Amino acid sequence: MSASGILVAGTSSDAGKSVVVAGLCRAFARRGLRVAPFKAQNMSNNSMVCVDGGEVGRAQYLQAQAAGLDATTAMNPVLLKPGTDRRSFVVVRGRAAGTLEAGEYATGRAHLRAAAFDAYRELESQYDVVVCEGAGSPAEINLRAGDYVNLGLAREFRMPVAVVGDIDRGGVLASLYGTWALLDDDDRALLKAFVINKFRGDEAVLRPGLDEITRRTGIPCLGVLPWLLDVWLDSEDTLEVGHWRAAAAGSGPGSRRLTVAVVRLPRISNATDVDALAAEPGVDVLVTVDPATVEAADLVVLPGSRSTTSDLAWLRKSGLAGVVLRRAALGRPVIGICGGYQMLAATIADDFESGDGTVDGLGLLPTRVDFAADKTLGRPDGEWRGHPVRAYEIHHGIASHVDTNEPDQPVAQRFLDGWAVGAVWGTMWHGAFENDGFRRAWLEEVAMAAGSTWRPQAGAEGFAARRDRMLDTLADALERHVDLDALLALTRVGRTVVP
Repeated sequence: MSASGILVAGTSSDAGKSVVVAGLCRAFARRGLRVAPFKAQNMSNNSMVCVDGGEVGRAQYLQAQAAGLDATTAMNPVLLKPGTDRRSFVVVRGRAAGTLEAGEYATGRAHLRAAAFDAYRELESQYDVVVCEGAGSPAEINLRAGDYVNLGLAREFRMPVAVVGDIDRGGVLASLYGTWALLDDDDRALLKAFVINKFRGDEAVLRPGLDEITRRTGIPCLGVLPWLLDVWLDSEDTLEVGHWRAAAAGSGPGSRRLTVAVVRLPRISNATDVDALAAEPGVDVLVTVDPATVEAADLVVLPGSRSTTSDLAWLRKSGLAGVVLRRAALGRPVIGICGGYQMLAATIADDFESGDGTVDGLGLLPTRVDFAADKTLGRPDGEWRGHPVRAYEIHHGIASHVDTNEPDQPVAQRFLDGWAVGAVWGTMWHGAFENDGFRRAWLEEVAMAAGSTWRPQAGAEGFAARRDRMLDTLADALERHVDLDALLALTRVGRTVVP
């Protein structure tokens, strides 16, 4: 029986697996196939709440959009959210399911393997083809015994594997050959194609090297994807945080710019919140830990965190907390989102996520945060100044209003589900900036508070429309540069569907 899916593996993290899977989902869907994305296990602090109420990795959420679907937890049944260097919080089918210690990674995941395989079987019964994304590299032979996301998944479901290599990093030929060479014979037999990503130049110069790799391995290169400047994805990998292209946001009228500094917390979470800011014409976004950059920016963003109290301690140790406090005193804009909002509170009581007990927050917003054992997951709707806002929330910390009784302080005002005092805003809601009207109205207020002449560009493309166009651009590139018929021929779809 032919395979129900195909696995897109990579020579390394950030080689382009997520990009290729999203493009294949859009390309196959445009051919009339019922296609679904799948990733057996993610390790990421960037997640999204599905319509069925559970959370999945942001990349799988976007891949589902590429396929024209609402994401479900079956598409990413196991999500590991790093809390420390040696411990991850486990999410199974969208719900919290304990922790996984570093020493258990190779041997303590049998129940996770079962959950992942059950989810795949659910998808293969509903769709023509399932496009699977691997994790890291299949050549991590130290993890092979317990693997169920790379070749362990492919072996279980007799799935062909396409290996993607990022030529922009250098050494792509050695990476492809080394991946093949490290595998045992049974795993090696599953490798059916190589794909090159992010190529710039004359392909004829590359072709002799690819031909030699095929001669040595017997595996054809089915395509060379060019560097696609205006393509970005909701990343699951910390390597990609802040990799926005300089040209992505275009330019505003004249030389008017708005600078945004996003503090790169050690346990940064859902950094994708600022993608919509980076896509806004005339807005320059930089992820940084440099106090001078944070001091000089028009707007500072304290993003989400998977370990709020420890990241707050780091913020103080690094000197960035002092920068934020000085900005607030001068009326210069700061926003905290989820964990960042919690840091702006008067006090934080955490006996669950970190066990640190009650600690002082930065005291810039009239809130107290109490961590609960149960995680709040939701897709709330609201509004700000008449602009509708649709968002999502993922958090253990519950923020409640407290009266600080501080004299001569600006009056606190509601801001979405949170609060604003002067030019300091806080909200637990992720994804709020993806709402075009709200984002532009709020950024205009930020610009005025910062003394910037930036204003929203009339007629600029909306974020959702731009993302959808990006997915079409990606699918167009795959159709043009990759032999999709050959990939489909490796599955049960065969060659029955052509462009």
